[in-house]
Amino acid sequence: MTGAQTAERSTVNTVLGPVPADDLGVVAVHEALLSVVPGAEHAFDVVIDRAEIFETLAAKLADFREHGGRTIVDSTGMFHGRDVPLYEALSRATGVHIVASTGMGPEEMLGGYFLTPQTNPPTPWPAERFADLFTKEITEGMVVPRVERRGAAGLVATAATRAGMTATDESLFRGAARTASATGVPLSVRYGKDAVHDLDVVLDEGLPADRVVVGGLDRRDAVEAGAPLAVARRGAYVAIDHVGLNDDGAHVTDRERAALVLDLVGAGHGDRILLSGNAIGVAKGQAAYDLPFSHVASVFVPLAASLGLGGEDAERILAGNPRDLLTVR
Repeated sequence: MTGAQTAERSTVNTVLGPVPADDLGVVAVHEALLSVVPGAEHAFDVVIDRAEIFETLAAKLADFREHGGRTIVDSTGMFHGRDVPLYEALSRATGVHIVASTGMGPEEMLGGYFLTPQTNPPTPWPAERFADLFTKEITEGMVVPRVERRGAAGLVATAATRAGMTATDESLFRGAARTASATGVPLSVRYGKDAVHDLDVVLDEGLPADRVVVGGLDRRDAVEAGAPLAVARRGAYVAIDHVGLNDDGAHVTDRERAALVLDLVGAGHGDRILLSGNAIGVAKGQAAYDLPFSHVASVFVPLAASLGLGGEDAERILAGNPRDLLTVR
């Protein structure tokens, strides 16, 4: 393959189509633009005003861009409010690249449709059915319910049950891994109880570790178990993705997150770190989490820098690592 052909292939799927990977700039890798708890759109006390939602999100994306942000990844998957036409309009209006995702999970967030009701007790869909569902959202376009397909997902995302991976969760993980292998988009997993175990499930499908990001690794149980370093040693990306959350005992604080980043860099794994805030731009049917999408770049990175994070490492973590992850391979 020639150098020109390689450059031509170095693209990332956004809601407005493929863009050169080098155009991504600073990336927020795990956020939610519009998050709607499944079924909340039918509740009498929940108002879905798309014009109001657009204005709110446009303002937040403008702030993100003013603070140096260029690309945001909506990693909510298929059934939590993803609105592809809305995201297209927001990207055009703000100039922020938006990468949308396919996938679903954990089991408790799936409807009965994704179990096989002919068996007693019901059994989960096999991995190949999930793989087919997710793959079509990349090769044929993301579903706009009851209307059409449009755009290509740039990420496949799934999550395991917090108490431990269930049979359905494993089927989801394996199906998502097969989708990532078949399409070249990366896989984002939220671990359940054991991050290394859950990573090994997708690696067992033959997916290269550098195509996987393990989220939630700033949970206190993960840090105390040494999971971030173990995941990095396997070659997967370590997502420290609750930056800004300082009043939740289940997660470490930002100062502890900064120390974790420095430890990983010191151990030679600066190329495996990803940062994000898990913010929700607009929440429906759940509590709002109104953290600015710009928080990582504007607040957390200066904190980490004050503790010793170098400029080149910060640039790699904010831009280089997510670029490498999101590039279709």
